[in-house]
Amino acid sequence: MVSIALGQLRRRPAAFVGLAVALLLAIAAVTLFGSLIAAQAAAPAAARKAVAGPGVMVIAGAFGEIAVLVSFFVVVNALGFALRQQHRELALLRTIAATPRQARRLVRGQVLATTLLVAVPAWALGAVSARWFLAALQRRGMAAPGVRVPGSPVPILVAVAAALVVGLVASAVAARRISRIAPAAALTASSTEQGRTGVLRLLAGAGALVGGGLLLRLAATRSAEDLDKAAQAALLGSLVLLVAAALLGPLITRVLVAVLGAPIRVLVPGAGWLADANMRGYARRLSSAVVPVALLVGLSGTMSIMTITAGHAARASAGSVTSATDVWLRQAELGLLICFATVSTLNTLVAVTAERRREFALLRLVGATRGLLMRMLGAEAVLTAALGVLLGAAVAGAASAAFSRAVTGSAVPSVPVGACGWIVAGAVALTVPGILVTGLRAIAGPATELAGGGRD
Repeated sequence: MVSIALGQLRRRPAAFVGLAVALLLAIAAVTLFGSLIAAQAAAPAAARKAVAGPGVMVIAGAFGEIAVLVSFFVVVNALGFALRQQHRELALLRTIAATPRQARRLVRGQVLATTLLVAVPAWALGAVSARWFLAALQRRGMAAPGVRVPGSPVPILVAVAAALVVGLVASAVAARRISRIAPAAALTASSTEQGRTGVLRLLAGAGALVGGGLLLRLAATRSAEDLDKAAQAALLGSLVLLVAAALLGPLITRVLVAVLGAPIRVLVPGAGWLADANMRGYARRLSSAVVPVALLVGLSGTMSIMTITAGHAARASAGSVTSATDVWLRQAELGLLICFATVSTLNTLVAVTAERRREFALLRLVGATRGLLMRMLGAEAVLTAALGVLLGAAVAGAASAAFSRAVTGSAVPSVPVGACGWIVAGAVALTVPGILVTGLRAIAGPATELAGGGRD
């Protein structure tokens, strides 16, 4: 199984690029914040007390909490698509007598090989980033000059171990369905979508929705002096709500498509009908594409609105609830979150569109032209971007309202219209070209060969 796992990585490297990048960023993030914590712990007592304030360890913990959670969310998402692109191959292995245990072992081997492959560059990226971040803190007076990042291997070992645990657990869950059903059923399932959302998934989604609401309530009840705690609770609440959206995505997208699908049919006759029918019939696939866009818009919007709201509150009050260093920290965190969300969005959109080669080929065999298919994909891309922006904006609105209540006493935050406009434009710029460029490549080639599964 080890040789087969390595063979899959060599034969289909494109299927693992997204997973490799996600793992690299996750390991680098854990290494970054672990190195900062180690730097504070290894510093002399005099250096730790030389600077007034929370200290490097507290800053790294607060800064890294959300970033690390988001990075592993992206890893799980990327892993799901890497396995989804191999669904047919895993099903074929089952039909030639591969046992469920062997199929799961193959998947574990792929996760292990990909993690070890990116471990060294991830360590280098994390170590360099830790030194840069510590130097930036020292220039702003938030860390003593005597604090240095140690050369200990503990941060990278912890990072790799955490990535392996997350990856192996996620792969076990993702491979469970195809490894438990009969081989013939597994082959059939590789080209179809389940019609109903499982009860456990619905319960988990409902639990995440309630948990996100409780975190936002906690953020709203914080005092203005506890700005950092209110911000962390609001941001964590927005992430939990986005997890709920991922779990309940098929249900949410069905409702939204029912509302937005009719205009698409009218505005783009023919192609709009095909796009609407695809999105209604494949709600799970649509949800997979929408959630990363919502992650990008939701987290970026929440951070941008909270930063502006805190700044306005500081200028309106006699005491300062924020400072230039606070704003810099939030901007740095925003940049890191945008990086993770962008990787997740691109990886998901490319994977979702590329796996439809056979579907596009069958449509061409029954008379659809390449132009019609590209217009259909254009309509789907616009609707995907609209759904992601709406969902992300709803999460950002709820989280920033809770934060604003804590800081200003009003649930109406200060909204940076320009920044939010750029966030929406960025989401659209990632979504629409990402789907169209991948779709153009997916419909290339002989339809008969693609319909028979002869090419990847």
